[in-house]
Amino acid sequence: MHVMTLLKSEMFDVSIDQQKASIADLFPDWNAHDRFGLVIDETFGGIGATHLLQAAMTAYYDVKPSRRTSLTVYPEIYAFHIGRGYGAHAHYDFWPARREVILKTTDHREVLDAINDRGITRLAIPDRPMRDVEHRPKEEDAAFDRIASAFVYDASGRTQGADIAISGLDKRTEYNPSQTLRPLSELRVNRISSVTGRPVKEADDAFLHWLIEREPDVTDEDRAEGKARRAALKTGDLATETYRRVSVAEALKRLASAGLGSI
Repeated sequence: MHVMTLLKSEMFDVSIDQQKASIADLFPDWNAHDRFGLVIDETFGGIGATHLLQAAMTAYYDVKPSRRTSLTVYPEIYAFHIGRGYGAHAHYDFWPARREVILKTTDHREVLDAINDRGITRLAIPDRPMRDVEHRPKEEDAAFDRIASAFVYDASGRTQGADIAISGLDKRTEYNPSQTLRPLSELRVNRISSVTGRPVKEADDAFLHWLIEREPDVTDEDRAEGKARRAALKTGDLATETYRRVSVAEALKRLASAGLGSI
């Protein structure tokens, strides 16, 4: 829940088609019922979509300011790990743990079922080859009817053929990736939020247990590689990432290749 107080929309510089833009331009017609889904199919892969994810979280709170004050709820964001777990991304506020979905299959039908089950309306997928596939009856139509925006990202943070660039303007935009890449032994646990005065998820035993459960997903080499990839995106302390907008039809074809060859 730290994201509720950590991030603000003015902390991000958004460019679309090389023109200055806003988070509202990035997610047209965002509403209070939008849900963001991030598909992950390589170790620490979701870190490459950090700014897109964080922009979605700020939109979630900005569209209904009471979520930052009287309600203090976690953002409606969901991570879908395809085939196996690829390291806990819970520091981004994919919490409680049911919002970090570990799918022990690469079957595209099961993946789309999971996305539809969570009512995802904005979807980010890794840049994978398109495949013509058949989904279960009506599942594809359900996605077409509901998903308003689809994006392709790369785990490196830089996507080929990108038409979107998002830069952090505040060092706090790097808090989540840095926490995610730290080994469990280095994490400092704060019991109470200094802003809200309420307990934070890091103080929840269930959160610690989730990190412990996901720890075997990655190696020390994976962490070192993740840190090097993040450093390569930075000018000074701040990172710039790029993405590509795609149609929902294209997103589902690329989704069908997610996880193949990764397990």
